[in-house]
Amino acid sequence: MDFRNLIPWNRDSNLPSAHQRDDHPMFALHREMNRLFDDFFRGFELPARLGSSFGPSFGWPNIELSETDKEIKVVAELPGLEQKDVDVSLNKDVLTIRGEKKGSSAGAVYSERWQGTFQRSVQLSPDADPDKVTADFRNGVLTVTVAKRPDAQSHVRRIPVNG
Repeated sequence: MDFRNLIPWNRDSNLPSAHQRDDHPMFALHREMNRLFDDFFRGFELPARLGSSFGPSFGWPNIELSETDKEIKVVAELPGLEQKDVDVSLNKDVLTIRGEKKGSSAGAVYSERWQGTFQRSVQLSPDADPDKVTADFRNGVLTVTVAKRPDAQSHVRRIPVNG
């Protein structure tokens, strides 16, 4: 057998490719195992340095955390969700974003779209003021801004660096 015949893109274009048949039990098992592992690892909050060795990210939604002298900002990407599908809470300096992504796969032969409940928690600085929190949701992006306590802002001391 010629090795080139084993590669699907080198076959005669008139022949159907073997991977198009999704009714085989092995394809169904493969798909379910992928979902099982995705669901299992989704619950782990791994540090960023570990996440890169296992792919783009284990936590969902993907977030960006930034901090200044006056505020802490958490930006989460939530594509395909609406404001009513998202719940944000702050409890003892832990910001939690949770919700549910609903989808309709009715009639789909194959789907890689994720749907289900999610939760992502982020430990914030103890300087965060729980009484001064705002959340904004636009175009599938959630931005949560937490002001720092005024007394925490005054404790910041800049140290000059000599060269």
